[in-house]
Amino acid sequence: MEIKSALAYGVSGIHKGMNGLAHNAAEIASEKTMTGERSVIEPLVYTKLNRLQVEASVKVISTVDEMLGTLLNRRA
Repeated sequence: MEIKSALAYGVSGIHKGMNGLAHNAAEIASEKTMTGERSVIEPLVYTKLNRLQVEASVKVISTVDEMLGTLLNRRA
């Protein structure tokens, strides 16, 4: 896998996770949830999943950063 594509996957994963978190927050704060018409459990579960996605994507970007650092140190 190329470094450029790994970095793109990491950034994309963070973006998707953050969008999911925003959607879940809106669901939790929605009028239907507040009045009890809709359960808050599902958006909370998806919030956890989105958080894990963001954390995993950050690890991908950190790994790419470490690889680049190693490559640059070897060339120097």
